[in-house]
Amino acid sequence: MQYDVATPSEYLDALQNDWRKSTLLEIRDLILISAPDIKEAIDYKMLSYKLVNVNAFHLNAQKNFVGLYVGSIDKIDPDKRMLADFDCGKGCIRIKKTHNISQSLLPEFIETTISKIKSGFDTSC
Repeated sequence: MQYDVATPSEYLDALQNDWRKSTLLEIRDLILISAPDIKEAIDYKMLSYKLVNVNAFHLNAQKNFVGLYVGSIDKIDPDKRMLADFDCGKGCIRIKKTHNISQSLLPEFIETTISKIKSGFDTSC
């Protein structure tokens, strides 16, 4: 879903109070804790996170899932170990209502992505 907003706080205010908002906030917290220097903004009508002038993540609440967009998943997790429990596209991780974020390897995937970007590794498509 797209929201016509200008700031991250406006985006969060526009979300419905359901499982998608709580899941999105949990993932957002993981990103902000893992990279305190990351810049949060709105890009493509969704939350975006830039690290060293590189788009590290985009985060969006869709109708049936929360989408975490990361560039190329294969570059970050080539053996698909960290995201085995998730429905993934080339650069989108679809997080559904049944996923338990804290008991998955998604936090490790986020930390790995941040580490690779900080070291200069290209994670883009």
